[in-house]
Amino acid sequence: MSDSRKTHTSFEQFWPFYLGEHSLPVTRWFHFVGTTIALLNLITAVVYLAPTYVISALISGYFFAWVSHFFIEKNRPATFTYPLWSFIADWKMWAMMATGRLGAELQKHAIQPRNKNTSSAPAAQ
Repeated sequence: MSDSRKTHTSFEQFWPFYLGEHSLPVTRWFHFVGTTIALLNLITAVVYLAPTYVISALISGYFFAWVSHFFIEKNRPATFTYPLWSFIADWKMWAMMATGRLGAELQKHAIQPRNKNTSSAPAAQ
């Protein structure tokens, strides 16, 4: 059974799968940008007590992620099968990118780009 069809029973088991579904640096950068915009929208919603920014947060976060999966990574977003773990993993990946620890994590799990020809953005460290 391929890893993409495997049922993951813990977040620890899911995490390497999630990283593999984000094998291309440009996919990870799209996620990082979308998640950052979502975070800024959430902060704005709280500061200004404007709930419409929560909707903007959801749209921006998922828009960037899904565009990167469908058109760059060319795979199915893990959020369709594992919505909660994908949400948590996205923030974990975002934090690791923001602190420069993602490169080591990718090496630890032997994650390599699936198609090096489409990877034009700088590697996420």
